[in-house]
Amino acid sequence: RGGDQDEIGHLNSLCVRAHGFLYEARLPSRNRRATWHAFVLALAETRRLQTIAWGILLIGAIVGYSLVVLDPAALYALMPASLGYDTAQIDVLYRSTDARSIFLARESTAVSENAIFGSYLFANNTRVGIMAFATGLFFGLPTVLLQFYNGIMIGTISAIFMRDDLAITYLTWILPHGVPELTAITLCTAAGLCLGRAVAAPGRLTRSEALRRAGPDALALFLASVPLFFVAAWIESFIRESALGTAPRVAITILGIAVLSGIAFFVRTHGTPVLNPVDWMDDLIRSDAGTSPIQAAP
Repeated sequence: RGGDQDEIGHLNSLCVRAHGFLYEARLPSRNRRATWHAFVLALAETRRLQTIAWGILLIGAIVGYSLVVLDPAALYALMPASLGYDTAQIDVLYRSTDARSIFLARESTAVSENAIFGSYLFANNTRVGIMAFATGLFFGLPTVLLQFYNGIMIGTISAIFMRDDLAITYLTWILPHGVPELTAITLCTAAGLCLGRAVAAPGRLTRSEALRRAGPDALALFLASVPLFFVAAWIESFIRESALGTAPRVAITILGIAVLSGIAFFVRTHGTPVLNPVDWMDDLIRSDAGTSPIQAAP
């Protein structure tokens, strides 16, 4: 305090060099730990956005289910074309228990066909996830609509199969792959909401700066979804399209829920910021000579 400016600048320079010297030898391992902790922290800090994304999906499912129950004619507008059913086939599927039974039939298929089908599913689901993530730049509105539509599709399909004794068969048809797949899509939706929040409400920051700060968290959410998309595609192609019985399918569903719950618990308990005792050195690195925290101290 009150010393010669050149001496203070020299001391700050020495501190910066010491910081680099102390951490140079263990930089790779430290970076790996820091990257892993930043990844877990990003998942923990976006819990609220993930909850909102799950809520949007649930509301969409309730709306889709309710519309079909209240007016079966809505089914023809809401039934996803990706199932490959035209109006006449949809009508038969809705009215005929036999048609629903055939649709949910468990049959073994060739491994090569499963592999091709799984690759298609992974590519398609990942494309949906990327859309939910990237369109968050448009104030998050396309992200919300896409997640809402995903919920409507689930509710619409459920309204068809949850009306008779095929309900259990339907649940064991959709849930084994649906648990990881819907979790992955929801993570991508939360990533899009993270970007949308930065654009819509940057606060005192510029939008570009707010996006720069939100980018790592959003990217972490998307990266967390990729292995889930892979697992969902594998289950959908090799488990759903098989003659596997009800009990194993229920076990796979419970296992998936347990694993994801364990990951969520780990993130919740370990996703806390770690204070770095040498953060003041980083401040020195970023400070200009003559305006360091040391000089600014009273």
